[in-house]
Amino acid sequence: MKLSKWLCLAALLMTSVGSFAAQVNINSATAEEIATELKGVGESKAAAIVAYRLEHGLFKTADDLVMVKGIGQKTVEANRENILIGEVVKK
Repeated sequence: MKLSKWLCLAALLMTSVGSFAAQVNINSATAEEIATELKGVGESKAAAIVAYRLEHGLFKTADDLVMVKGIGQKTVEANRENILIGEVVKK
């Protein structure tokens, strides 16, 4: 009985690891990367983030995302740990 509990726990942990989003730098990521990594942000909202960044410059904080049409404070809070703010390094 104990072995089956451990096997169930191990299976649960292995399937849940893949459901965590990775961190994404909103100042350099593509719309596809943003849509993939941020919860509640689909392709159109991710494209709006990139368009806003190109028009207005780099984001200074994660909270700046609320200036993008379609992105609210709830979306920012749901993704805060995955949102990175960084300078874009040009090669």
